Amino acid sequence: MTFTLDHFRLDGKVAIVTGAGARSNSIGEAYAKGLAAAGASIVVADLDKAGAERVAQEVRDMGHAAIGVGVNITDPTSAAEMVQIAKSKFGGVDILVNNAALMLEIERVKTIDLPLDAWNRVINVNLTGALICSQAVVPMMRERGGGKIVNQVSGGAFPPTSVYGISKLGLVGLTTTLARDLGPHKINVNAIAPGMTDSAAGMALTPEGSAFRNMLTSMCALRAQGSTTDLVGALCLLCSSAGDWISGQVLHVDGGWILRP
Repeated sequence: MTFTLDHFRLDGKVAIVTGAGARSNSIGEAYAKGLAAAGASIVVADLDKAGAERVAQEVRDMGHAAIGVGVNITDPTSAAEMVQIAKSKFGGVDILVNNAALMLEIERVKTIDLPLDAWNRVINVNLTGALICSQAVVPMMRERGGGKIVNQVSGGAFPPTSVYGISKLGLVGLTTTLARDLGPHKINVNAIAPGMTDSAAGMALTPEGSAFRNMLTSMCALRAQGSTTDLVGALCLLCSSAGDWISGQVLHVDGGWILRP
């Protein structure tokens, strides 16, 4: 079979992107708009329903199909309702992007001093939430003959130095485990590990002149900061037929910060 750029197209596919509506200039927003540009119908999902509807309207203004849905990814009933809305509106689900996570909301203390309820909240959202959403979509993906799940991890997981990094390294483990479990059903499971981006959250966490930003500037093989749209190409690869032979992988998109063989 001859390869063409059409292998990157997502026409006729339905994608859920979680955590895509809470903040402007977010990675989730860039993901939703990028998948829509590739032809997918988009379910913009967020705990902030108004934010999800705002981004969905922006996608529709671009000429693409989209709806906004409020979801609590830590609640299996809420996740199931999200999937049923996708089915009733677009006929099913082919792609799940587990992007929703806590980052700015996490207490900036050493993990040894972190209250247990704060630890549990991070793990529940950043790791268990991805499992809950995956469990919600997989039956429908099986019915449709396959699908793509992409988990959002982080360069901060290699190695982790905080509960955030720990939760994202756990998500790497979930990625490889689900890839094994779901491969026989033609469901690919991969992860993207972004570096420092110009998202609103990224800029708030690592402002100009911060020690972390200066450290990355000295370490990265390329530029230390990317835009949210710099991540979209990797996502389209993993969600399209161009990436059909890729599963259980972490794709680092970080300017050469984490260098792994």
